[in-house]
Amino acid sequence: MGDTLFTKIINKEIPADIVYEDELCFAIKDIKPQAPVHLLLISRKPLDRLSNATPEDQALLGHMLLAVGKITRQLKIDDAFRLTVNNGAQAGQSVFHLHMHILAGRPLRWPPG
Repeated sequence: MGDTLFTKIINKEIPADIVYEDELCFAIKDIKPQAPVHLLLISRKPLDRLSNATPEDQALLGHMLLAVGKITRQLKIDDAFRLTVNNGAQAGQSVFHLHMHILAGRPLRWPPG
């Protein structure tokens, strides 16, 4: 996997508004928010998409879901948020580095998109 926007953030080559970080992942504010709260939780491991995760990534994926809980509790949005993972260009993925969108702060309708 080549360098992505997120790899450049990890390597401190470009700045980002980091709101959470630990040894496996970090969260930044989305630069084009689709809700009052729109964060991206990004894996430090360079994995291009969720569908390419392997059994060795199980702990990372679980860790990221638990991090979502920490972040949403910290921001006091844990009662109403949406978690989205886009997998592939047809699903809206534009940066091919595993990340999750955390959206909150407005009514979120169903179905999305």
